[in-house]
Amino acid sequence: MNSRPDWVNRTLSYPATSMAVWTPSLAAVYGDRPAVIDGDRVLSFRELDERSAQFAGALRESGVRERDVVLLHLGNCVDFHIAYYGALRVGAAVTLVNPLQPEPGLRRQIEETAAVAAVTQPEQFGTLASAAAGTTVGLIAVVSDTPVEASAPGVVRFADLLDGRPTAFEPAAVSGDDVAHIAYTGGTTGISKGVRVLHRNVIGNVTQMCAWRAGHQLVADEDGLVSLEKIDDLDIAGVVPGQGSTIVVSPLFHAHALINTSFLLACGLTQVLAGRFDPARMLVLIEQYEASYITGSPAMWHALATHPDVETRDLSTVRVVSSGAAPIDHVTLENLQRAFPNARVAEGYGLTEGTCVVTAMPLVVDSDYRLGSVGLPVFDTEIEIRSQTDPSVVLGAGERGEIWIKGPQVTDGYLGHPEITAEQYVDGWLATGDIAYRDADGFVYIADRAKDMLIYKGYNVYPRELEEILVTHPQVSTAAVVGRDAGAVGQEPVAFVVPVEGSDPDEDELKSYVAERVLPYKKIREVVLVDALPTSAAGKILKTDLRSRLTVS
Repeated sequence: MNSRPDWVNRTLSYPATSMAVWTPSLAAVYGDRPAVIDGDRVLSFRELDERSAQFAGALRESGVRERDVVLLHLGNCVDFHIAYYGALRVGAAVTLVNPLQPEPGLRRQIEETAAVAAVTQPEQFGTLASAAAGTTVGLIAVVSDTPVEASAPGVVRFADLLDGRPTAFEPAAVSGDDVAHIAYTGGTTGISKGVRVLHRNVIGNVTQMCAWRAGHQLVADEDGLVSLEKIDDLDIAGVVPGQGSTIVVSPLFHAHALINTSFLLACGLTQVLAGRFDPARMLVLIEQYEASYITGSPAMWHALATHPDVETRDLSTVRVVSSGAAPIDHVTLENLQRAFPNARVAEGYGLTEGTCVVTAMPLVVDSDYRLGSVGLPVFDTEIEIRSQTDPSVVLGAGERGEIWIKGPQVTDGYLGHPEITAEQYVDGWLATGDIAYRDADGFVYIADRAKDMLIYKGYNVYPRELEEILVTHPQVSTAAVVGRDAGAVGQEPVAFVVPVEGSDPDEDELKSYVAERVLPYKKIREVVLVDALPTSAAGKILKTDLRSRLTVS
């Protein structure tokens, strides 16, 4: 019997506006309430509006126009919010990058997006300056507490760029069909590509989350400014607008944290930036700022819920523990429920090509929790589980296949990759590459991630990228990378390498070779030298065979 609740079938209305109006909208509603806290630095909603207006004005004066691209090369800080919303306010698209990205990948992203301005920090300024040399980037703003030496034309301190500028700026007249983000992801192929996330995708996904997690509808006035309106017949045990805070650990350059920020700011929650994850410090911040909503991955929850300080901290204000990236095991779930007695645990599933959230555990009062499930499709989202061999066949309950999704959060495809876009975006549907099944009530269970992808500490690691680097080494003939179980942190990459005939490569040297070319979480943890890789009759590498040779670390 299908007991899918009627409220799930609700249809929302979506404001016909853009993210350019975000900070003036929030300032009008929340005023002097703290918006972002970063250590001793506190920025109110009104000040966030004023600073983003100043940055928008600076960009306009430097020649940035609607539909240009601004690159954010920043870690989590107050200035990230100012730069992000300021760039959107001037009508530019934003492309985000991990500040630890090595120079070759950074330069490729600059060239592919034709970014005209960038915001960075002193620690990674040298890498950006080298990557941007000779490209379209004409302005580099450096977030620094001390004066910045202009080592090249267009280099300026971020604070100096804002200083003395008007604190009002009319939001640009961009439409919902304009690009808001060019968000880089490996997708299902492992090739790093820029996803074209439109303004209406961001507005749509935030609208869905406000309803699903807070029971409020996002509405726009005649000037396009947005605010929240209570959905009377939807009783959500989740976010209470205008109350509490959230502790931000996840990097803002990642889609999950970025979209969550716009959603939670729309609900008036203060963003408390925690820096690098430290369970003791996070517990202190939860108590100090009376956090009501926290988000992260199972690896983080395991460390947090089992920390001895849980017993001495007042964690009663937490109403929602939002989790993604991998399923929560039952032991961690039980520990979470003890640590946060007044909270609902809300697992979910999403991907960059779906803006952020696709499914989530319901927070409706009296709804049940289903261990192992990532919940139900959020409002106005259709999901089909289709046969991997014949996508025209839609599978029934309990049958495993590929997830296809349709909804306002489905993005516009890949920048500069029309063939891959045509393969994955079909008649309004998105082929995710992820394998799942549904139960009789429509709850979704992820059976496998995108083909061959690993998840380490909540980050996606694509073997193909590592394999392509390995085979450029002069002593490597072929290579295959698979994941090894690493406990609470997920899976770590292990490389099976066939040496060039007559050579004897050093395993540590190969690990270093890869580490110099990738972000730290993608590093190869072990190299195994083999005479040949196992293959099928069709020549496909049998990664299942390779995984069976691994020992748990």
